[in-house]
Amino acid sequence: MFLQLHILTSYPPSNLNRDDLGRPKTAIMGGVNRLRISSQSLKRAWRTSAVFEEALKGHIGIRTKMMGVKVFEKLLQMGVNKNNSSDWTKKIAEVFGKLSKPSKTDALAEFKIQQLAHFSPEEESAIFELVSGLAVGNKGPTEDELKLLKRNHTAVDIALFGRMLATKPEFNVEASAQVAHAITTHKVAVEDDFFTAVDDLNRGEEDMGAGHLGETEFGAGLFYLYVCIDCTSLAENLSGEVTIAQRALQALIEASTTVAPTGKQATFASRSYASYVCAEKGSQQPRSLAVSFLNPVKGDNLLHESIKRLEETRNNIDRVYGACADKTFFMNALSGQGSLHELVDFAKGTLQ
Repeated sequence: MFLQLHILTSYPPSNLNRDDLGRPKTAIMGGVNRLRISSQSLKRAWRTSAVFEEALKGHIGIRTKMMGVKVFEKLLQMGVNKNNSSDWTKKIAEVFGKLSKPSKTDALAEFKIQQLAHFSPEEESAIFELVSGLAVGNKGPTEDELKLLKRNHTAVDIALFGRMLATKPEFNVEASAQVAHAITTHKVAVEDDFFTAVDDLNRGEEDMGAGHLGETEFGAGLFYLYVCIDCTSLAENLSGEVTIAQRALQALIEASTTVAPTGKQATFASRSYASYVCAEKGSQQPRSLAVSFLNPVKGDNLLHESIKRLEETRNNIDRVYGACADKTFFMNALSGQGSLHELVDFAKGTLQ
């Protein structure tokens, strides 16, 4: 059972997701330049948002290379000598990945793993329960005690966005949510903003110049975002906990419609809510509607024209292939149609 979301969100001048040169990310589509927000940027903004924290407290994991450092510091804090702390920490950290090489400039480098690992709350609890037991017993971990990876867990971020452990592939998790890169429905140009900063103590008696000169780049546009959730897989990834899976859908929908990436927000305050959502559910093969914008939208009312283009394309695909979903729900802030609450209720129905 799939839930598909087709979302249109307008961002004013912004630089939400930068490339290696600090410019807004772009893509060529339909022969013209579009602004782009990567799926990685979107997913991180959502899973670290207050929306996720409030809706899913106790069911969010942590992605880090630093868990071994936390273990080492905890063992020292509990009175374990440095040699034992070092030895036991390495054994625990190696469960989750290959250790980094020792470094002369980083005294704790040897306790870090080489690749980011995503820890579920159940795994983090197991780690620190073991640490407490080692400290009390003053005895190193056994092979059985080091079985810290869990196939069954309730980490919503891992269930939605997946996990890859290169050294323990049997504990990998296939993502139940697929998130496309958001692109503008229309042609854009990245613009330059030349700015100055004034020295408050410079009275201009000798030097009339600015205290700082700088340049930043930005763009503005209406973005189309496609998200597809395999709701059956989501429930399975959460050990069959349907109630938690429903909360996960609620958090994902609220975050994807109200939470913007954090890039340059202090400079541009480019926070926006989605203006339009088309949600579909059914067991049919999913499909993006990005083809609606292969020919860039033009005109004075980009939102109206983009909605019209998207709905026409959806209807035409259904006419050619047959219904691509069993049920559809529309939320349109431009016309006041639908509500976020109704959208969430519609989505939760995929798990009943």
